Amino acid sequence: SYATLIDHLQMTMTRVELYDEYSDLENLLSEYNTACTNPVHSEQLKEQIIALASNLFKELEFNDDIPLKDCVKICHDALSRIRNSQMNLGLHTFGRIPIGDERCEVINSIVRYGEEHDSIRDCVADIMGLDLSTLYADQGEINEKYQTSNGALIEEIGIKTRDIVKLILAGFDTSSAVTSVMTKANDIQISAFGKFIDEIKDIDERLNDSCEMDALLRGLNGRRISPGPAGPITRGRYDILPTGRNFYSMDPFSVPSTTAWKVGMRLADGIIEKYLHESGEIPESIAFFWTMGEIISTGGEMMSQLLYLLGVKPKWGLDGRVKDIEIIPLEELKWPRIDITVNVSCILRDNLMNCIDLIDSAVRAVAELDEPLDKNYVRKHTLESITSGMDADDALTRMFGAPPGSYISGVNLAVFASSWKEDKDLAEIFVKAKGYGYGNSRNGKPMFEQFASSLSRVNVTFDKVSSDEGDILACGGHFSNVGGLTVAARYLSGTDVKAYYGDTRDPRDISVNTLADEIRRVMRTKVLNPAWIEGMKQHGYKGAGDIMKKISRLYGWEASTKEVDDWIFDEVTATFVSDPEMRQFFKDNNPYALEEIARRLLEA
Repeated sequence: SYATLIDHLQMTMTRVELYDEYSDLENLLSEYNTACTNPVHSEQLKEQIIALASNLFKELEFNDDIPLKDCVKICHDALSRIRNSQMNLGLHTFGRIPIGDERCEVINSIVRYGEEHDSIRDCVADIMGLDLSTLYADQGEINEKYQTSNGALIEEIGIKTRDIVKLILAGFDTSSAVTSVMTKANDIQISAFGKFIDEIKDIDERLNDSCEMDALLRGLNGRRISPGPAGPITRGRYDILPTGRNFYSMDPFSVPSTTAWKVGMRLADGIIEKYLHESGEIPESIAFFWTMGEIISTGGEMMSQLLYLLGVKPKWGLDGRVKDIEIIPLEELKWPRIDITVNVSCILRDNLMNCIDLIDSAVRAVAELDEPLDKNYVRKHTLESITSGMDADDALTRMFGAPPGSYISGVNLAVFASSWKEDKDLAEIFVKAKGYGYGNSRNGKPMFEQFASSLSRVNVTFDKVSSDEGDILACGGHFSNVGGLTVAARYLSGTDVKAYYGDTRDPRDISVNTLADEIRRVMRTKVLNPAWIEGMKQHGYKGAGDIMKKISRLYGWEASTKEVDDWIFDEVTATFVSDPEMRQFFKDNNPYALEEIARRLLEA
């Protein structure tokens, strides 16, 4: 607990540009407006678009009689999932501060983020006569004024924002920078950029003050390292700069924040609405993987989601700390009170037990409410467990994790060692590894029966992404914990439990998608993207090893959830194994990485 942690800059993030056939599809879509006036051209264009889009997005379905306009909208929506993501330009080299265009990308990735109607991108959109939030609401829609999709306009706004950042860093004053990029801008519109220009300059100075290598040497020499906060820089957290400081995370009693609470409510509604649309029913129980990293990154979005599903809200004090919880009356809720099962990460267990206790207290309070069972699934399931002979306190447990001192879920070890044959094996490993109860002094009580019972009632498993700095292939713990939840819930329930993935990377573009959709997004924007691959190749042995790890984890998702499309493995094979240039790269830098990639592909 007295260790000194020397922090460093995250990887440089940049926008994802459409590439290869995705760019070809965008070019076809741009012909839409001229084709509308010619029925023959219109039909030919539709055939070309459907043929190419069906090859690129095999998850899309097109009816033979679909109008061209609807076809174009569907494709623009699909492309927007790629173009409005960010990817890393290789890796961060410790002690190296970005310069030139790379510095511009770093600073732009910070200032582009902002609350609704309060970001530098909103200023750019305003000059263009657009509302950024409206564009996000329907990215596939064709904008009549600009004759292109809203998604493409969001991308254009991002490019113009980056160009303004670049000019400010080059020494231009605000008016010159804005008018050089935006030809028509009045004084009021230019003045709106003021505070964001100040941020750009402040971030630039903070980067110059970063001394990562010096701090490391000072720390090894037993000298004091100044403290500093932690957080995701692409969510506007430039207070983490300069780097090279002894970082701390947060006040554990400050979560969830009021901002996170608003996002959590939207996520909760999104899960229920998606499940209702797909199945015609409201889910009775949802399983989550809850991590400390998610809390630090978002201020407690998932924690808010858990509370709102239970029909409970936090009570904040004047100091912003959470003092207690408050029951939301049934008549104020859109839905019944939804039951939860939570796989708690080991680091969260060790550091934020107060958060675990708060959720546990909420579960207890909801279970004790005298409400109809079809309006309170927590109470319904608790009574079912007690009726079956389970101890009352055990029946109330919803928070589970690994035993104290342990940091595994077991599934990743079994997958990487190829020591499993069927879903039953992974399900049993997961329950035995994570079936220890937490909350209100349980402190890791073995509760395998209750964990299995809770999982058997699950209708949906859920996790989320909150920043492009990380993704579902960034760590084996993701598929081990979320995949473990999913395979166990499916096996124990005997049903096709849905696997959903939330997206809160941008506060105005919050969505709930399927796990399969998120896997496709990450593969298209990063792993199969030539620009991402080139960035990783710059790091030789390390870059090759990190490519290998992404593919091994991709296999882990397939092993545990079966949610990886076959075409993805085909593309991985073509990109990394069959391509002569890539084979030579691996041979020169890390032949063992290629060996492991091939082994996992053969196993898949």
